Amino acid sequence: MKRSLLMNLTRATACAAVLLLIVSCCRTRTPNAGDGDYPSWMPAVGDPAIPARTVCVTDFGGVGDGLTLNTEAFRLAIAALSEQGGGRVTVPAGVWYTGPVVLTDNIELHLERNALLLFSDDKSLYPLVETTFEGLETWRCQSPISATGARNVAITGEGVIDGNGDAWRAVKSDKLTAREWAAKVKSGGVLSDDGRTWYPSESYKFGATSGADQNVSTWAETREDFERMRDFLRPVMVAIHHCENVLLEGVTFQNSPCWNLHPAMCTNLIVRDITVRCPDYAQNGDGIDIESCRNVVLTGSRFDVGDDGICIKSGKDQAGRDRGIPCENIYVNNCVVFHGHGGFVVGSEMSGGVRNVLVSDCLFSGTDVGLRFKSTRGRGGVVENIRIENITMNNIMQEPLLFDLFYGGKSASEAYADGTSAAASTDLPALPVDETTPAFRDIHIRDVRCRGARRAMFFNGLPEMNVERVTVENTSIRAQTGARINESADVVLRNVEIVPEEGPALLLNNVKNLTVESFSCPEELPCALSVTGSRNRAIAVRTSEITTSRSRFADGAERSVTIE
Repeated sequence: MKRSLLMNLTRATACAAVLLLIVSCCRTRTPNAGDGDYPSWMPAVGDPAIPARTVCVTDFGGVGDGLTLNTEAFRLAIAALSEQGGGRVTVPAGVWYTGPVVLTDNIELHLERNALLLFSDDKSLYPLVETTFEGLETWRCQSPISATGARNVAITGEGVIDGNGDAWRAVKSDKLTAREWAAKVKSGGVLSDDGRTWYPSESYKFGATSGADQNVSTWAETREDFERMRDFLRPVMVAIHHCENVLLEGVTFQNSPCWNLHPAMCTNLIVRDITVRCPDYAQNGDGIDIESCRNVVLTGSRFDVGDDGICIKSGKDQAGRDRGIPCENIYVNNCVVFHGHGGFVVGSEMSGGVRNVLVSDCLFSGTDVGLRFKSTRGRGGVVENIRIENITMNNIMQEPLLFDLFYGGKSASEAYADGTSAAASTDLPALPVDETTPAFRDIHIRDVRCRGARRAMFFNGLPEMNVERVTVENTSIRAQTGARINESADVVLRNVEIVPEEGPALLLNNVKNLTVESFSCPEELPCALSVTGSRNRAIAVRTSEITTSRSRFADGAERSVTIE
């Protein structure tokens, strides 16, 4: 079994090496304030100060043969450096089979070329620990790599870190081929009652079916309760929590049991030139989830995962509002997302707020959604001051631009398949606004190109809290259907081209103070503009491409539209 595992890992490592070679042109240095488009509100973020002191894991009994368990060797190496004030633990070429690795102050874990850090599939090595996950304080199995409350922490090099995630994850039959599904069932584990989901164990099945909000139990209170569903509590592969001055550079992270990288409540985080990979069937296989962090620079990195690629979070519902730590001062530049539910994502756990974000010069290809902002009633929190520019997209399964305040816990493709991705009614009732009402506002998008999408855009605000103050300019999108802007206010579309296979190109529902300038769409579309809803106000269309004869109005909506 281990020989087969090693053969599979060798192939995976070779593929990762080819990917790194192909995208090596993406490698960048960390910018400083004042460089190019580096935002003025973003402080300079420097690398952590790691002492110039080095030990090798082999100095402490480590053996890179893929068979020897090296947990103690890593612990001793880190402890020895910590006693001297910190330094670098080097991992040479080889397969380093190990249990959890815990990083402390002033420690750099450095993987040399052809080093593979492989985490054991023995779940008993990962005890339950108190942690934060999906925006809530809860119990999960210990992460393969973790640091808590540390200063100056780094994971660097040219090697691969593999979380052995297939040993942990459930999978649905429709995510695999018939041959893959037969092999999965034959490998052991248990099936769901309807036979459509494979679970690694009875413990996992119990956790998944006994009551959970997404992946967090809704009923368990004591440690003993959580122990009953231990296998269900999959660990995040790299959990860096409450740390200051953190660097992730050069390494390939792959095959996590759950989220790949989870920096939470950190200050001064640099993520540079990394690759993150998971199978496309990896449930909750997010690339990086940056939660309630401050001063973050993410550059020159690549993501090919089973869920959201680059995700910004800040806690969930009341717990997130009580924590009250926003995710702020975030700079994302020159990154590629090849696969996943979203390329760049905010939410849905954003109850502590998200502000001051610049995303630039990125490419998304094959994701469900390109730019995905998601929340729902009950979250609270404000997402504001977001700049997005120079984004290239191709083969987007759903929308290149999505702002959804009716998020229901499913991917955009799943929501489309079950019919929940479109507004259920033109005039949904408004609810009272309070601290649980989420808000998206002050979002500016320019220089976006997308070829291949189902719907050009979807803005889906709440009747009581519209998506507000959004500008989209210098943007060209080719899609099956046009852009739908629903329950939104103070929107500007300037120099926007939408080329749908079927019209209308622009669908508006209960929109207030919207301006359309220099808008273009195919001349052969019989209907370029459709307006529905009873709450429209002050819609100004200033483009020759949209005329009254090419517009369709419902319920007297034409009274709110001026076409010049």
